Amino acid sequence: MRTIHIASFVVVMVGCGSTLPPRELVDARKAYQTAASGPAAQQSPSALDDAKKALDNAERSFNEDGDAPQTKDYAYVAVRKSELAEATARLALAQKDRTAAEREAQNLQVDQLRKAQTDLASTRDQLAREKAAREDAERKAAQAMADLQRIAAVKQESRGMVITLSGSVLFASNESTLLPSATLKLNDVGDALIKGNPDANITIEGHTDSQGQRQYNMDLSLKRADAVKVQLVAHGVAADRIKTVGIGPDRPVADNKTAEGRANNRRVEIIVEPSKK
Repeated sequence: MRTIHIASFVVVMVGCGSTLPPRELVDARKAYQTAASGPAAQQSPSALDDAKKALDNAERSFNEDGDAPQTKDYAYVAVRKSELAEATARLALAQKDRTAAEREAQNLQVDQLRKAQTDLASTRDQLAREKAAREDAERKAAQAMADLQRIAAVKQESRGMVITLSGSVLFASNESTLLPSATLKLNDVGDALIKGNPDANITIEGHTDSQGQRQYNMDLSLKRADAVKVQLVAHGVAADRIKTVGIGPDRPVADNKTAEGRANNRRVEIIVEPSKK
């Protein structure tokens, strides 16, 4: 009776053991589940389907033959095919990321090239405008110089451009009121100053000959310089650009002993200071 009981126990244990899947099949099921829950379903569905078929073969073999060697072989194949499906999916994603990165890099290069071309075109336009403005300013300055030379003596000195107007052309003898003809002449000078030297500072110097009292000549020369300034300002030259100085007889350009020399000394000089760069 005791012997029969032991034998029955052994039979029961053997029967229960045959229902447990081998480790290889457990691994195959796990590998497929991992692949199926990852990107393989979207990126490598064909490879995942092959893995499922391989797992089905392993399951079928287990159901029919238990943990026979062929069941383990089928399970091993299923593991490899699941891993292949997962690796194929990762490779496909990496290739997509690479393609996207290359496309982004190309787009960036195109954008940079377009920006460089736009900047170059803008720079060229700016240079062309600056060149045109410079040529226009030079043309106006040349025209202004030509206009001045028709109405006054003009020369370049270290202190700037000096425009010399004869006192007899501007004023009556011993007077500081401008003659009517002098007004027209100074208007022409003002036009030239505005056209050719719109921002330069200007000094107007009044000069006399040496006849008469020195203080009288100093006062007269300053009044004449002021009269010239008033006319230039009235014609549009900015007042804050102009200062006036009475030199009197202190800076003759000719001999005061002769009438011609004294006439040359009676003058107004308009000094246009050189531009500061």
